[in-house]
Amino acid sequence: MNPRKLNIAFFGSSLVSAYWNGAATYYRGVIRALHERGHQVTFYEPDAYDRQQNRDIPDPEYAKVVVYEATEEAAHRCLAQAEAADLVVKASGVGVFDELLEREVLKLKTDERLVIFWDVDAPATLDRVHHNAQDPFLSLIPQYDLILTYGGGDPVIQAYEALGAQKCVPIYNALDTTTHHPVAPEPRFACDLAFLGNRLPDREARVEEFFLNPAAATPDKRFIIGGSGWGDKSMAPNVTYIGHVYTNDHNAFNCTPKAVLNISRESMARYGFSPATRVFEAAGAGACIITDYWEGIDFFFEPEQEILVAKSGAEVASILADLTDDQAKAIGQAAYQKVLSAHTYNHRAEQLEQLLYTKVNQQSLALSGASATEK
Repeated sequence: MNPRKLNIAFFGSSLVSAYWNGAATYYRGVIRALHERGHQVTFYEPDAYDRQQNRDIPDPEYAKVVVYEATEEAAHRCLAQAEAADLVVKASGVGVFDELLEREVLKLKTDERLVIFWDVDAPATLDRVHHNAQDPFLSLIPQYDLILTYGGGDPVIQAYEALGAQKCVPIYNALDTTTHHPVAPEPRFACDLAFLGNRLPDREARVEEFFLNPAAATPDKRFIIGGSGWGDKSMAPNVTYIGHVYTNDHNAFNCTPKAVLNISRESMARYGFSPATRVFEAAGAGACIITDYWEGIDFFFEPEQEILVAKSGAEVASILADLTDDQAKAIGQAAYQKVLSAHTYNHRAEQLEQLLYTKVNQQSLALSGASATEK
């Protein structure tokens, strides 16, 4: 296998739809960067959860997209096609036949074909298996050539390796400069603070604390919330709910408000080192970001200079009270320069290539040693 020009089979939730699919822009950024570096990716995604009816991009030029029926038979057909690949990736949270795919992709392993599990929600996966000793994924973890994660730092690495992972490495999300960048502001997104995120059980309490409570406490400020599921949520009169925000509106959504808010899900905040994709997207648009506190923020951005950090809703309100337009613009510009220099998907694709190159060399050495012993 040539690690520099790979034929990759990737089983994920969806590449073409961000509808109830927060990993979409992460997949797009990583896969586009891999394509630009000479690799070929076939992305297998199930026709499920109305995602195909809510596409926000056509099939991209940087990947072949195979949409399969949400049936076991169709999943097995895709697995058979994946035998032509040099590298097979099973991502977490496909949403249809995850257990089947996690088990069956391992049957595609050969001396020349690596099989990787890519966890785009490691905190949730680890919490799940730690609470269920019978979880079928537990016995599979040591069999994967690599475990890659969307984030998590040392706590996630140590947790996975304690469960027998051969190697666990975070491939942090990043900025796709081709899709997320500064644009002209749009009046419909004008406000003092905007938040974008779907309504999820382990995020809702934090949205109340860091967004809805500050809004209620500062009736002179304007707030906007976007994302799916918030329609029946009680909100103060100065909060406008705008529903699902399609990807092609993200730049204007990030550029227009004085500041945008990042709120981590509870599990990601607990593990730390898990910046949401939208942090990099907002920084790539030059937004002034206010984030809830989580361990590892300073690994990505310098607090107070490139990002503002709040440990409570009261601190969010205090930051908004003191934040001037000039300060917000300066912080947004500093964040923009940081992501361009260190946090693009090309940086992440280069990291992945080095991982694969090292893994292939290790396997080649092991095979050479085994052959010599047999002789």
